[in-house]
Amino acid sequence: MNSYFLEADHFQICKNGYLSCGDTFYSIKNDNGIICVLADGLGSGIKASVLSTLTTTMAAGFMSSKVDIKRAAEIILETLPVCSYRQIGYSTFTIIEASNSGHIKVIEHDNPPYMLLRAGKSIPVEKQEIPIKTFRKSHLYYSELDLLPGDRVVYFSDGVSQSGMGLPHLPLGWLESGVEKYLEKLLIDSPAISASDISRRVAYKAREYDGNKAADDISCAALYLRNPRRTMLVTGPPYKKEHDSTLADMVSNFDGKKLVCGGTTAAILSRELKTPIKVNLKEIKSSSEVPPSAEMKGFDLVCEGTITLSRCLRALQEGQVPDKMPEDAVKRLITILLESDIIECVVGTKINDAHQDPALPKDLEIRRNLMKQFCKVLEKKYLKSTRIVFI
Repeated sequence: MNSYFLEADHFQICKNGYLSCGDTFYSIKNDNGIICVLADGLGSGIKASVLSTLTTTMAAGFMSSKVDIKRAAEIILETLPVCSYRQIGYSTFTIIEASNSGHIKVIEHDNPPYMLLRAGKSIPVEKQEIPIKTFRKSHLYYSELDLLPGDRVVYFSDGVSQSGMGLPHLPLGWLESGVEKYLEKLLIDSPAISASDISRRVAYKAREYDGNKAADDISCAALYLRNPRRTMLVTGPPYKKEHDSTLADMVSNFDGKKLVCGGTTAAILSRELKTPIKVNLKEIKSSSEVPPSAEMKGFDLVCEGTITLSRCLRALQEGQVPDKMPEDAVKRLITILLESDIIECVVGTKINDAHQDPALPKDLEIRRNLMKQFCKVLEKKYLKSTRIVFI
């Protein structure tokens, strides 16, 4: 198991008045690490979205096929259409190939330069300029480096650096220098801030400079090499009652955040660990579809099982943002999961007959299949590392 974890995430805001974002972010995790691509299509709306999606898809495909990152960028430039009037490519891009050890290779084409932040300060990166032999003048910038624990790499579209353009105090926009100062202050105030939060905060700040109406598509993405944040999610009673103590030992010995989803499971752990459960009465609302959570010493969240997990799974699949969700157990659960890097799911295999009733909603699926879907979406969509243990 790797001693460090490489977190990758992004956040996007569409140009005001558009439903489709002209920027596209694509990431894929493999055995060696992560491939991330941020492309900015020329213009806005559907046309820009199609071009940027084409760029990210090609880049990810080439990188997954072990094509050299420099050659992949050249092929993309040769393939993309060119604006006949402005004689520029229809999409800019940043491609990052990062290994689990923290070694990264970066190719940039006309996007704002990425920033390397170490110990809360932006540090310069040596880049190699690669001229491209096409009928238009174009250049690529290539860099290769090793990240240290705690390093962040932040990259974004020009909707960030050009935000606020025309304001008295920002006549040329926020600029890369302004983003750099903002990131340095952000890391001073919050040294442990995640890649997800960095991306969101930068995007929101850019929109704020645009008067809260994005003047262009805004995209920000980040990488963060750090000690892994571990979480154990326990749901369902063990197959045999004599395994209850084994479950309690697994939870007690786990070093990280602990979540219990299921009333019966919580009761078992409460009994075995001799820790009382207290229901959060403030969360009991007649209008809420989500059962209230509870408090138990030593646990970060105790909540109902199948309904809460199903709602959380749906929110993850739809890419819902916790900030915009109602204050309930689903929001707390999804927030903890998204802040985690390595998630271990301990799934009890005792059958709950109530969940086999076909008259009940589809949300009440068999527990094991539900958790397999959970792990799949966390790995594919959010690049988490997951493990399921059946007991």
